[in-house]
Amino acid sequence: MPEFQLILVAVLALYVAWNLGANDVANSMGTSVGSKALTLKQALIVAGVLEFIGAVAFSQGVSATLTTKIVNPILFQDNPQLLLVGMVSVLLACGIWLQIATRQGLPVASSHAVVGAIAGFSSLAAGWSAVEWTQIGQICLAWIVTPLGSGAIAALFYAIARREILNRTTPIASLQEWIPWLSSVLFALFGVIVFPTLFGRPFFAVVPLPSHTLALAAGGTAAIALSIAAWKGLEGTTIAGNTQPQNPPSQTVERILGRFQVTSACFVAFAHGSNDVGNAIAPLAAIVYILQTQTVPLNPFPIPLWILGLGGIGIVLGLAVQGKNVISTVGERIIPLQPSSGFCAELATATTILIASRLGFPVSTSHALVGAVVGIGLIQSQTEIRSSTLQPIVLAWAITLPASALLCALCFAILRLGVLGM
Repeated sequence: MPEFQLILVAVLALYVAWNLGANDVANSMGTSVGSKALTLKQALIVAGVLEFIGAVAFSQGVSATLTTKIVNPILFQDNPQLLLVGMVSVLLACGIWLQIATRQGLPVASSHAVVGAIAGFSSLAAGWSAVEWTQIGQICLAWIVTPLGSGAIAALFYAIARREILNRTTPIASLQEWIPWLSSVLFALFGVIVFPTLFGRPFFAVVPLPSHTLALAAGGTAAIALSIAAWKGLEGTTIAGNTQPQNPPSQTVERILGRFQVTSACFVAFAHGSNDVGNAIAPLAAIVYILQTQTVPLNPFPIPLWILGLGGIGIVLGLAVQGKNVISTVGERIIPLQPSSGFCAELATATTILIASRLGFPVSTSHALVGAVVGIGLIQSQTEIRSSTLQPIVLAWAITLPASALLCALCFAILRLGVLGM
């Protein structure tokens, strides 16, 4: 396999992962920074570590199937080099589009960019009918369902928190009663998303328990641990011999909920890394497969560890260098956030992603999180939703798929002529 070709496409994949980290990954920490639960530096460190772990440990399945669900690779069986050039075009188009969106501080869906790019070159290379338009239709449906569903769930969560905790005359005591429930919900979601995948690995096969039982046990243990930690935090807010808190009750409640929000943000970052990093490395994996075998990948195939690691490094670097633009948009420029509202937004985002995943719908973290923030703003009577921020975000959502498709088609036409002479 020519080394210069491998190095070139690896750099392109790193470029895409960089821009994915700067845009998509920033969503997972935007609300935590906006609510002041984490500083920008802390958010970059936490998200970087968890995104990298999720990308390396859990992203193989998504990466292995992405190259076969938008267009049938058998159409390129007689000409593998044509698919190779197409995947290089995907990397170029997605990297350029994500960079444009990031510079403008617009949170867009990297999955939609990749899908649009694959559809763009496939239509040009193998004809309009080569694209799985049913899949494209589901993605378009997700543009509408995801933010609306996440917004409704976030509004429900925040309404419950406001009624049962924030607006009570004794909010600290009310929070103390709700801590076990908050912990259980938070870790149950994480357990359902992550632990079944973890415990389905071969090194857990010797354990005589099904994966969902292990997930429930692990999630329950973690919930108990967080409950104890939060309980200790509440105890630390009282003065010995006096029931009066050192800080105003509202500030104390927000500070404690800030701990829950940090945890929920970590879960979103981990889940995102385990899924969306495939958007950056799946084209690279297909290219490497073609270079090594001179055939097209007709079925899901194992992804080399170095490719997973490259994707993880890229998203961490992009997040650290350019992530602050999108973090600022999601966390500060739509509505003012506190830990209570930020926690509800992230919990709603995780819930929406989980439900959609179980139903088989393609979803976007950015769509879910922005929808959740807007949903909370709608039920806060004294909070104004900044339409000047939302309008360009919605416009970016709408044009991501067609823009990336056209951009990839253009890149493919140029590369095909220059590389293959076709």
